[in-house]
Amino acid sequence: MTKQEKNDVIEVLKSKFSQYSNFYITDTESLSVSQITTLRSHCFDKQVEMKVAKNTLIKKALESIDAEKYAGVFDSLHKVTALMFSENPKDPAVILTGFRKANNNEKPMLKAAFINGDIFTGDDQLKALTMIKTKNELVGEVIGLLLAPIQRVLGALQNKDAAKEAEEEATPVAEAAHVAEATPVAEAAPNAEQVQVAEAAAPVAETPAEEKPEA
Repeated sequence: MTKQEKNDVIEVLKSKFSQYSNFYITDTESLSVSQITTLRSHCFDKQVEMKVAKNTLIKKALESIDAEKYAGVFDSLHKVTALMFSENPKDPAVILTGFRKANNNEKPMLKAAFINGDIFTGDDQLKALTMIKTKNELVGEVIGLLLAPIQRVLGALQNKDAAKEAEEEATPVAEAAHVAEATPVAEAAPNAEQVQVAEAAAPVAETPAEEKPEA
């Protein structure tokens, strides 16, 4: 590789490091060409950029941007290195975990990960990185926490309105029942036939006979 070619690679790497606030440093040694191709395909599907470069060029690119900021990852630049750049901080971890499981392999190994200024070193960090909350997930959780009290208040108001409506619907029925109980039933007036029967059944008073004077 000529000096110009090295400089071109460094410039490309500088552009990627400046563009992304998340990148993974992995060890792809012992992976076959077909495996590397498959890994690149998984990265493409997740919009993760994968680049293989020499460690010396990676270090020079980082040092030219901010040597102090990236100092924690320099010790991880050894053996074969593949860089994975992503907007989503956990997508590369998910890709690596899935790829290793599918191939029943421990490669690619995670050497380090730079996530929004924090550095995670060692392959034992991979599982934790798969559970990192994304910005959208965190925003969603915060919104959920903020809306929870409002939803409880709205639920209480809806229940109160429903109870009030049920009470209003029940009130006319209760009043009607109360009026029906309080009003005396009018006694039926006797009709003409009943009057005649009653008169006929009544006993006739006997008129005493006039006493005749004795002879």
